[in-house]
Amino acid sequence: MIQHTMLVSFDEPLPDAELDQYLADIERVMLDAGFAQSVVTRRHLPIPGEESIPALIATAIVQVTVADLDALAKGFTAPGLHEVIDRWQSRHPYKVAWANHEPLA
Repeated sequence: MIQHTMLVSFDEPLPDAELDQYLADIERVMLDAGFAQSVVTRRHLPIPGEESIPALIATAIVQVTVADLDALAKGFTAPGLHEVIDRWQSRHPYKVAWANHEPLA
């Protein structure tokens, strides 16, 4: 089992409804492709003063669980994935950092 953990950082704050829709769109396209066993999303929980730390601070976390690296590679070619990414990037630019790893617990 492999987990693909993405830290998504929007350039500007998003209204709650917009962020909810982005997370729902990503979850839907990954599950619909049939390669993901599960998709879990969460919002970043900010703490006072973190904005002064020179690091990429996530807006949200997306974790996709797949059977193996082959399934993960196929997930990156999921039908509709790049359409969802392009649509959101054009409306609300963001950056993504990720790590592919075995389950942490």
